[in-house]
Amino acid sequence: MPKIDYALMYVTDDSIRDDNSFFAILEAALKGGVTLVQLREKTCDTATFYKRAVHAKELCVANNIPLIINDRIDIALAVNADGVHIGQTDMPFNVARRLLGKSSIIGLSVSTLEEAIKDNAQAADYIGISPIFSTDTKTTDLAKPLGLSGLRSIRKIYNKPMVCIGGINKNNTAEIISNGADGIAVVSAISKAVEPLTATKELKQIVCKTGTH
Repeated sequence: MPKIDYALMYVTDDSIRDDNSFFAILEAALKGGVTLVQLREKTCDTATFYKRAVHAKELCVANNIPLIINDRIDIALAVNADGVHIGQTDMPFNVARRLLGKSSIIGLSVSTLEEAIKDNAQAADYIGISPIFSTDTKTTDLAKPLGLSGLRSIRKIYNKPMVCIGGINKNNTAEIISNGADGIAVVSAISKAVEPLTATKELKQIVCKTGTH
């Protein structure tokens, strides 16, 4: 597996129903410097998810940026995505690995120190600390925010890449990185920005200024 840069992951916003707007923002994020894209569609049907995945894959390939699919291993396989991101109640990790193979990226959401210690997290290519802060983007099935103290606790026992998501913006990005994260994953900080391209560049610049990337 090639070395993956987890510095700035754009998680697509499935509240955007209009495809033109959806892909215009994705293109802006790619041009602005995201290092990884996660396609997340929680509510649409399989056909719509697949169509968006096909186009997202084309854009990511054109920009030489990996694409991972949230939850849906069938979609990931169908579009030859670079990997998946799964939660604690999604497809079992060992099954996902068997289906996707060793060369695919598999990320796992972790909401507690106990989950970070378990075998699945230790076997994953990276973990997503979710949520690091409270967020309006996702309000159901959401654990209590871990905060920076929780991030530091997991960093002490986890030696693979860690990406934080939830309530992240340009004002708290630097402290997340300085407290042990390898990167951030954002939705609304890019998708809801007045200028998604500018917002992406600003986030990337903040991460780079920490000196860790």
